[in-house]
Amino acid sequence: MIPAAATRSETAGSLLEARSLTRILPAVVPVTLVEDVNIKIERAEFVAITGPSGSGKSSLLYLLGLLDRPTAGDMLIEDTRTGDLSSADLARLRLEKIGFVFQFHFLLPEFTALENILIPMQKLGALPAKSQLEHAEGLLADLGLEDYLDRRPAQLSGGQRQRVAVARALANSPDLILADEPTGSLDSKATEQVFDSLQSIVKRQNTTVVAVTHDMELASRMKRRIHLVDGRVDYDRVQP
Repeated sequence: MIPAAATRSETAGSLLEARSLTRILPAVVPVTLVEDVNIKIERAEFVAITGPSGSGKSSLLYLLGLLDRPTAGDMLIEDTRTGDLSSADLARLRLEKIGFVFQFHFLLPEFTALENILIPMQKLGALPAKSQLEHAEGLLADLGLEDYLDRRPAQLSGGQRQRVAVARALANSPDLILADEPTGSLDSKATEQVFDSLQSIVKRQNTTVVAVTHDMELASRMKRRIHLVDGRVDYDRVQP
């Protein structure tokens, strides 16, 4: 079980905090992916992580999402240090508080859109079966997919699949959505649909969205940009 301090707290400080976060791959010549990153991210922020190829954007996102452990430094979720948590506790914390959207949707091909969204809810077990079903249907409706509940991924367009992936990320009502190039494989129309969905999540649900993107036009429309160079924060600024 997650320690009591790691449960949702409306009075907690920053939603997410990285303290001197560093990630080094061991090798004959060690490779530094992320170096001495210090950032705080609050509730209902819409944050872009940008930088040139190889600058550590995805590596930082994986650390923020507790998918990788840092070589040095601390990751805090709602003021709770995560470095000493067991792998099982980290998995539970991710399931409860973090939703992930990747460049490729990773929907399970043998399941329908609705079934893909139900999977994380069934794993967490926080809602009875009827409520899970109603919540999943509501998420799809919110994303304009109410007519595609029974479609399998192969029967959906790229943009529709990615919106299903967004709905799946929202399944357990997380505080935080982490997206790694969520529009990278989409055409311009689908890109706008997915971006609008993420923006709506921030505004309507008070959920924080942090997205790695190479699309500077999209990054310019987010409220904050963290720019990396060689694994370090080059600048971190709020945008007009």
